[in-house]
Amino acid sequence: MPRGHEVVIIERDTEVIESLAETLDCGILHGDGNRPAILKEADPHSTDFLFCLTNNDQTNIIASLVGRSLGFRQVITRIENPEFEHICLELGLVDTIVPEVTVARYLADMMEGRDPLALSAALGGDARVLSVVVSEADAGPIENLRLPGDSLIICQYRDDKLIFKESGLELRKGDDIVVLGRIDDVDALRERFSKKHSR
Repeated sequence: MPRGHEVVIIERDTEVIESLAETLDCGILHGDGNRPAILKEADPHSTDFLFCLTNNDQTNIIASLVGRSLGFRQVITRIENPEFEHICLELGLVDTIVPEVTVARYLADMMEGRDPLALSAALGGDARVLSVVVSEADAGPIENLRLPGDSLIICQYRDDKLIFKESGLELRKGDDIVVLGRIDDVDALRERFSKKHSR
């Protein structure tokens, strides 16, 4: 079991399953991860994370939505096309991985002499940074946005442009805001913004 965790992989390709079985010490379910019946076999209510990591964005998004509806505690969605990031957030899929963007930012920071890990180290174990999308209900003066606990807005992105928080700033629907909060407030933050995007 990787790092002491019990892992179950869902895979529909029998050749891949045979290869995984020879190299990994984990459970394997044969089937399509988009299908509720298959995901139910992974026991959603006893599973901490569902990672949707295929090489197809639409497949990952659908599997994530199905997994969330079945009660998985946390769903992580991999997307290759950054254009899908806003769609994921609007659907309430707040935990997304965009490998190409993550690697590009990491390499750019390295080339410019910045330590990509410095921020994580400086935050400490009790702090988390989240990115959320402003809904129509939250649009308006930034001072009107009420966040759980003592969470703070650090900055926002509009049309891929960085805007630092300042008094009198107006939030618009679709803006990305970066929030710094305590780890104890993360669930409340996720719930607050996922409700805004629920359909």
